[in-house]
Amino acid sequence: MAFFSWSDQMSVGNMQMDTQHKRLFDLINQLYDAMKAGKGKEVAGKIVSELHKYTVTHFRDEEKMLAGINYPKLNEQKSSHKKFTDKVAQFQKDLEGGKMTVNVEMMSFLKDWLVNHIQKMDKEYSQVQV
Repeated sequence: MAFFSWSDQMSVGNMQMDTQHKRLFDLINQLYDAMKAGKGKEVAGKIVSELHKYTVTHFRDEEKMLAGINYPKLNEQKSSHKKFTDKVAQFQKDLEGGKMTVNVEMMSFLKDWLVNHIQKMDKEYSQVQV
């Protein structure tokens, strides 16, 4: 069973962004499954590494789209994205350095941040023609 699931209520009305958001859900669910199965840091580390790379790609695409429509809250989006990307990069570094393992606190942070970000910040831009 998935840690959390995509629903149409999460849609921001943009197929590219929705597809990318679904991929983020998938990566976080893969990480949760690895944690539940007691997979080693190698498996978790690969997933966190992919999550980090994909968030960078997604945020770049989203920010480019928002810049293209002169979205007035683009700087707020960028700031939020940077904080999340920095946190995921720190998770990656800590996992690789043996300072931490994938745990419930990390999983809750990833899930809560993504759901809240989409439902609050991203839903705001969905009100603008994208």
